[in-house]
Amino acid sequence: MKHVLIALGAFALSAPSAIAGGLERSAQSVSILFEPGTYAEFSIGAVDPEVTGVGNGPFAGLPSGDMAGGYTTLSFGYKRTLNEKLDLAVIVDQPIGANVNYPAANAPYPFAGSSADVSSYAVTGLLRYKMPNHVSVYGGLRAQSVEGTLNIVAPALSPAFTNYNLVADRNFKLGYVVGVAWEKPEIAARVALTYNSKITHSFDTTETGLAAIPLTGTMDVEIPQSVNLEFQTGVAANTLVFGSIRWVDWTEFAVVPPVLGQPVVSFPNDIITYNIGVGRKFSEKWSGAVTLGYEKTHGDPIGNLSATDGNKSIGLAVSYTMDKVKITGGLRYIDIGDATTTSVGSSFRDNSGIAGGIRVGFYF
Repeated sequence: MKHVLIALGAFALSAPSAIAGGLERSAQSVSILFEPGTYAEFSIGAVDPEVTGVGNGPFAGLPSGDMAGGYTTLSFGYKRTLNEKLDLAVIVDQPIGANVNYPAANAPYPFAGSSADVSSYAVTGLLRYKMPNHVSVYGGLRAQSVEGTLNIVAPALSPAFTNYNLVADRNFKLGYVVGVAWEKPEIAARVALTYNSKITHSFDTTETGLAAIPLTGTMDVEIPQSVNLEFQTGVAANTLVFGSIRWVDWTEFAVVPPVLGQPVVSFPNDIITYNIGVGRKFSEKWSGAVTLGYEKTHGDPIGNLSATDGNKSIGLAVSYTMDKVKITGGLRYIDIGDATTTSVGSSFRDNSGIAGGIRVGFYF
């Protein structure tokens, strides 16, 4: 039953992934590679943030309304032991996304009626090779699909934003994953270091609101590289400490439409996300875990289509196992970091969110 407690820790860190820095919606964990035998899982998560702000300067006192829409995430994973040296895994997830919608009813707030939507899917294939001395190496390819739309209604800031609209058509590109891990199974210890390459998408774009006719072009956007450090160890009978550190190179991300010629989305800082938790097996069927998460609040002005800067979180997860089926659920409360936006200088304070998820796993 040790592997059930380990899987609970992996879920507690990654499944209810919520309101992370940049556009992140997946922690891109490789923990499925270390499941025993043949294993498959399906996960669904839901996030409900509330992000509101108040204008400053000439817009002092104007409320933004709740500009962060709720969303759901889906993921699937399959792992198979090929032989005593090789494991195979396939992971399908939604690595990035955005759902921004400033309520039009909050006019004359300068961004009232503005919105942004980004959706993505990725399929990652991984092979793991087991070496002597409890060391393994792994790697593979990631095929990623991204599309997005943006509508800026801010005539008080610029005539170009009277009703500016950008459509970036769906684009597919490849990246890669490499990593190394060390394990000591007798104490459930493992450390895994993973590098995810950047993926640069070349979008066909259509811009409206700048001229009498739609204007087309091509726009390159880099989905940034990242590094994950995942770790765990048993500390007592039926008790596991686990955690992760994730760095994402978000300063390399910028959306610069070809006709408009200026960035409409960018991030001033790279993001490091810390998570730590404790899991406990209560019986042969029930296990539970508690987690803490942290992202630094940097204090630099943030874009109006983000309006968050760091977060703190606490989460709970519980797992029930019956025969070869494992059902895990979790909830997380997120205290969203205060932010001041660019251009308008609005203050976004005292915001929060709730995230939840459920994962069903099958051992064959």
